[in-house]
Amino acid sequence: MKRSGILNPGLCRAIASLGHGDVLMVVDAGFPIPASVDRIDLAIAQDFPDLRSVLSLVHSEFIAENVTFAAEMAENNPLLHAWLLDEFADTEFEAVPHTEMLTTMAASARTVVRTGAFDPWGNIALRSGVDVPRWFTKDGVRVPEYYRERMTAGG
Repeated sequence: MKRSGILNPGLCRAIASLGHGDVLMVVDAGFPIPASVDRIDLAIAQDFPDLRSVLSLVHSEFIAENVTFAAEMAENNPLLHAWLLDEFADTEFEAVPHTEMLTTMAASARTVVRTGAFDPWGNIALRSGVDVPRWFTKDGVRVPEYYRERMTAGG
C-alpha cells in the first residue's frame, strides 16, 4: 500500500503519465469537462474535496512550469487568487479569459480532475515541467539560459 501523498490510483496514474508540456487541470464541481478528455472525478459533495487541498497534493507530486487561471479570479475570488500565487510561488503564471479556460484550455488538457469545489473561477491548468536540477547534472550537459534560474531554485 502507498504510504502517503495522493492515494487515488487514477490521479497517481495521470500524474505519472504526464510529460513535459502536458496539461493537467484541477477544476471546480461545475466545470464542463469535454467528453474527449481523460476525467478523474473526485467530487463527493459540496467542497469535498475542496480545490485547495487537491491542488496542494498535486503540487507536492507534480512539477508545474506554468499555472494558468481565469483572469477574472483576481477581482472576483481574490482569496483564491492570493492562495494560488502563494502555493505556486516558484511557478510562472498566465491569466486568460474564463471562457478560454472552459474551451481552449479544457480541450488541450491531457487530464481534468474534478473536485467538489464550489469556488467561482476555481479552474486551474498546470503545465507539466521538468525537475531542472536533476535533468542538467551530467558531465558535459549545458544548462540553457531559460533554465539557469531554476537550477538554483530547486526545479
